[in-house]
Amino acid sequence: MQYPFKEAKDGVGKAMNSSDDKVLVIHDERMLQHRPDVDERFLPGRLDRRVREILDGLAVKWHYPEHPGRLSAITQRLEANPLPGISFREGRPASNAELARVHTRSYLREIDRLRDQHAWLDVDTTAVSPGSVEAAEVAAGSAIVAVEAIIHGEAQSAFALCRPPGHHAESVRARGFCLFNNVAVAAAHAREALGCERVLVVDWDAHHGNGTQEIFWASPGVMLVDFHRAAPFYPGSGHLTDVGAGLGEGYTVNVPLPGEVGDLGMLRAFREVLVPAADWFQPDLILVSAGFDPHRLDLCMNLTHDGFRNMTRVIQELAAQHCDGRAAFVLEGGYHLDALSQGVRAVLETLAGGSVPELVEPGYPEVEEAAAFHRGAFSEEP
Repeated sequence: MQYPFKEAKDGVGKAMNSSDDKVLVIHDERMLQHRPDVDERFLPGRLDRRVREILDGLAVKWHYPEHPGRLSAITQRLEANPLPGISFREGRPASNAELARVHTRSYLREIDRLRDQHAWLDVDTTAVSPGSVEAAEVAAGSAIVAVEAIIHGEAQSAFALCRPPGHHAESVRARGFCLFNNVAVAAAHAREALGCERVLVVDWDAHHGNGTQEIFWASPGVMLVDFHRAAPFYPGSGHLTDVGAGLGEGYTVNVPLPGEVGDLGMLRAFREVLVPAADWFQPDLILVSAGFDPHRLDLCMNLTHDGFRNMTRVIQELAAQHCDGRAAFVLEGGYHLDALSQGVRAVLETLAGGSVPELVEPGYPEVEEAAAFHRGAFSEEP
């Protein structure tokens, strides 16, 4: 596949990486073929009737929010505003054996039966269309390609532009627009095929990664640190006291937050929870479930793109300290197209060595400027 992205010639201010570092973006147009459409006729049955009842009861017409335009918005922005140090690679489908590391064989057989069909999979409106199963296989495989590239030293960091997303998919159930758990497939591949003993998964999507938690609930080889909007926000899981069980007790770390949390609150959570957790766990590899619905325009949380830059820099610093800089990002949610595309570009720019601004409370600089301007009017001094 030939990509339209132009080679970037201009440099950016370096704050961490050397100019020789590379950032690999995994993008595959086969993922655009996942196109659930609520106007299409889905497989008949109780689930279809229940979903139709839900949709018919809404005051406004509901459109499937996880659509191909999400990836197109990202790639169009990267083409219009190219970044230095970024290269692109096509993904590949994950094999059945690779998927079976985190999903049951019976679940995989049921998904395969839906190939080339329109079908509802869950009452939370998870659905497939012709092309969806292959798209989901390519999404999971793209996460694997990203991990293999950084483990083999082909790139310092990587970002897999995956859809459908994955972190809600459980071992036996599709949920939240997710069919296969892309980041879990990549983590399991790193451990089973690439020699990594300890994989740290950081999930900053606004929604809790219930699927990733379920899959690694009892595993001491994968630590999940999940920052999300607290229940009852969808999917209603990820409570503070959910810490794993059995051999995996203590390896699940949930940080439920209010919807009003902004950049400063999130960065403090990173520094005071994620950093000590990573220092204790000593990962060989860091994976990030990177959702961009925490951005204020997505109406889930109150972050800005500078917040994502700072969060990315913390990930870079932890990766440099513990695992030779190896960090791979896997796209999850984000449904406001402008916020999503700008957010991905902000993360890539940071990974490529771009400078990271100091965070301030919104409005503070303007207040300081206004105070300085007016201060002399209330003084007796000439």
